[in-house]
Amino acid sequence: QVQLVESGGGLVEPGGSLRLSCSAAASIVRRYSMGWYRQAPGKQHELVATIHNTGSTNYADSVKGRFTISKDNAENTVYLQMNSLKAEDTAVYYCYTNTPGGEFWGRGSQVTVSS
Repeated sequence: QVQLVESGGGLVEPGGSLRLSCSAAASIVRRYSMGWYRQAPGKQHELVATIHNTGSTNYADSVKGRFTISKDNAENTVYLQMNSLKAEDTAVYYCYTNTPGGEFWGRGSQVTVSS
């Protein structure tokens, strides 16, 4: 079983910033793609950002230019830096990884953007 542990969510005003962290085993962080989904109330989940084992990244159009995904192999952690947050970014954010054994998700971290 793959364990992903998220942290860093919370309440922020529009225009503010938050950083999410996702910790996993070293073998996961270094070998496989990792990223973030989000799910807002009443909506389907959306793939927000992915970082591949090569270091290449992909982003949803809705977050391009505002969010940055990165990883620190020494810390076995993937980060999602979220800037210029908008009310529509409010959602539960789930860390995920795609391995040969399947796709695994963390428990989720709530991000609320509100004044």
